[in-house]
Amino acid sequence: MVGTPEIFTRGTVEREGAAGAAWLAELPSIVDELLARWECVPDGEVMHGGVGIIVPVLRRDAERAVLKVSFPHPGNVHEPDAFEAWGGRGAVLLHERDDERFAMLLERVRTSTLEEVRDGDEVVTVAGRLSRRLAVPAPAHLPRLRGQADSWEQQLRRDEGELTHTVPPYVVDAAVATVRELGRTQPDVLIHGDLHARNILRADREPWLAVDPKGYVGDPAYDGGTLLKTRALSLLDAEDLGRAVHRTLDLFAEAAELDRERVRRWAQLHAVQAAFWGRRHGFRVARSGPALDWITEFADHLAQLLTRPAR
Repeated sequence: MVGTPEIFTRGTVEREGAAGAAWLAELPSIVDELLARWECVPDGEVMHGGVGIIVPVLRRDAERAVLKVSFPHPGNVHEPDAFEAWGGRGAVLLHERDDERFAMLLERVRTSTLEEVRDGDEVVTVAGRLSRRLAVPAPAHLPRLRGQADSWEQQLRRDEGELTHTVPPYVVDAAVATVRELGRTQPDVLIHGDLHARNILRADREPWLAVDPKGYVGDPAYDGGTLLKTRALSLLDAEDLGRAVHRTLDLFAEAAELDRERVRRWAQLHAVQAAFWGRRHGFRVARSGPALDWITEFADHLAQLLTRPAR
């Protein structure tokens, strides 16, 4: 029987409550069942992400792989669909899937991530090139991001009116304009949906491969906004934060072969959403207290920087 890491167990129960505890109780038998069905044996220490465990395994031909089992959640439904569509192009290979169990047997890659690379320009360039490779014609059944546009606009206006904040009206108006002008008419292109440096891992078959996609269909420039949002705090030591932010946009757009202005507008929308989200829910790195206040203020500042064009 494969054990579950204590930190993962605790986090799942805190986040999901009784449903999480029930799933955790069933998880060892789920893993044992899948190992037997897919003829694998454990081959290393169990790892975990935010919502699932990852069991290193050996397949019957001694090929190295991982068994990933996630907590059942709507956000995980289309992950295997994305892997199937890519077929190993820029992402890990999908060997087997069990959608009822939210489980996959995947190509094993290394544990080091792109986030560990010290050269920030390299991080952004690698992510941009990978984003370009992942932008392929999308299967018809995958969720379209344009379907979220109305809820995005409604939430922006609700947050603007209900929350105590320092985001200027013109910044929120610019985010709403992006939703209306870019959000409602997006191309039928498969994108990662949660592209950041921790979701890009070193590999042997290729230098870098993507993991943990959402399987969204929409504008590839959306992923540029996701990347910048997650990279923003790493730019704090820059002599000129505005220039550093816009350089990140330039590098990503060039590497991904995207229109730079579209990337900027999506990034600005992400920043405004993050500024409001932090006030309602906190951030992964800070849920409350002075640290949360500081990061929220930084998100406000980032949103304003992205509202202005490059100097």
